[in-house]
Amino acid sequence: MRIPGLGGWSEDPAWAHVYDWSVEHPRAGGLLWRFGIQSDLQRLYAATDEIRRLPAGARVLDVPCGGGVALRGVGRGQGLEYVAADIAQAMLDRTERAARRRGVADQVQTRLADVGDLPFDDGSFDMVVTFTGLHCFPDPARAVVEMTRVLAPGGVLLGSAVLNDTGLLHEPMRRVGRLSGLLGPSATGPEVLAWLAAQGLPDATLERSGAIGYVRGVKAG
Repeated sequence: MRIPGLGGWSEDPAWAHVYDWSVEHPRAGGLLWRFGIQSDLQRLYAATDEIRRLPAGARVLDVPCGGGVALRGVGRGQGLEYVAADIAQAMLDRTERAARRRGVADQVQTRLADVGDLPFDDGSFDMVVTFTGLHCFPDPARAVVEMTRVLAPGGVLLGSAVLNDTGLLHEPMRRVGRLSGLLGPSATGPEVLAWLAAQGLPDATLERSGAIGYVRGVKAG
């Protein structure tokens, strides 16, 4: 069974616009996150800030880029090579518009790509970011394999996801998300950490904030 009318990611669903709007409006969006999913929006801002600390010439992969939310961490004139990848052209188009609006389009290139089979060489990125993305993938374990494969030794993986082990309070949201096609199977926090450890990020950490877990790991050299 699938809930009609909500649309999957390839259809640029209304939820994607609500999510982007909430991130760009800290006060109203913060309240929406706090009461809707019991999560602190400031935690997302803190995670994207790490992008801004990268040196010129660093290569970043953002997958799935969605509407370009992570671009808030890119500074004008920073000199990054930022690849925004997504399986949906509609999301790439929105990311391109966001990059122009933020004045960072000169650092951003978009790429149509499936996270389960990324078209990039091993170890080709200094940072991989996947904000509110892992729960969207049909095979999140495979996505972790691919995202860590393209990460260089010493590189950082940053991400967030709606987790499966955040209690009954969030179960209705997860069920509706799956029925609508917006959420995939996702994972529990321990599963995500185990997948990362198996791919060379044994010291990855996970911080919970309501329905969402934030992960950070450094790939072993």
